[in-house]
Parts: sequence; structure tokens; C-alpha cells
Amino acid sequence: MSLEQELDALLAVERFAPPPEFAARALVSDPAVYDEAARDHEGFWAAQAQTLDWAEPWSTVLDESDPPFYRWFTGGRLNASYNCVDRHVLAGNGERVAFHWCGEQGEQSAVTYADLHRDVQRLANALKDRGVGARATSWGSTSR
Repeated sequence: MSLEQELDALLAVERFAPPPEFAARALVSDPAVYDEAARDHEGFWAAQAQTLDWAEPWSTVLDESDPPFYRWFTGGRLNASYNCVDRHVLAGNGERVAFHWCGEQGEQSAVTYADLHRDVQRLANALKDRGVGARATSWGSTSR
């Protein structure tokens, strides 16, 4: 089979199962979660959103009033940096690895949540020193 034929065959496949070793480490392994999400997608995503810390709660999970410009969690406000970094440090997980960095020359580094928090704070302070401030927006209210 030629490479072109192989690629054509792969393009006909709609789904690829993850490798078994990857699937074994998945946080969600019960396939029933897909049925739950399909049965009540707004309820499913509202439950997922409850795991985040919201500065202001949303009023509507999914606003479908202006298709195709759907908006999720309208009225809600959250701080992505806080949810990605700060809350993990506050929960006592500062020494856990947030991500592994690999450079182009083969250098490697394990960056902890505490490291990341320190660097985010340094960047925030540098931006403040240059007059950059917060811009408050509601989730889903971006202009088109």
C-alpha cells in the first residue's frame, strides 16, 4: 500500500483510540461520562464549571439567543491565572510539578506550581510597574 493510500485510509477513520498506557492513566476512565454529557450537556458543563473558583457566578450556562454566536457561562467572571496556579498552591500542592519544560537544545526543567506562582507574580508586578492594569470582562461578552 502506498503512503497516499495509507493516508486516505486514515482520513476515513473518525476516531482513534488512545494508546492503552495513556488510557490507563486517564483521570476519567468510565465511558458513562460521555452518555451523561450527551444526555444533559448544560448540566454536565455546569457541574464541571463548579470545580473552578468563580469571582462572579454565571446567570446562564449556555446562551443560544444569537446563533451562531453562542456564549457559555454568561454573567460569570473568573480569573484564569488563579484557577490554573494560585488555588493549587493554596491547597498545599505548591511543590507538585505543574509542567515539564524541554528546550530545543535538550535542556529540561520541572516547573512546580510554586515556581509558576512566583513567576506569574513577578510578571504581574512588572506589568503594573508599566501601567498595565486589569480589564474586567464578563465571560462570553467579547465583541465580534
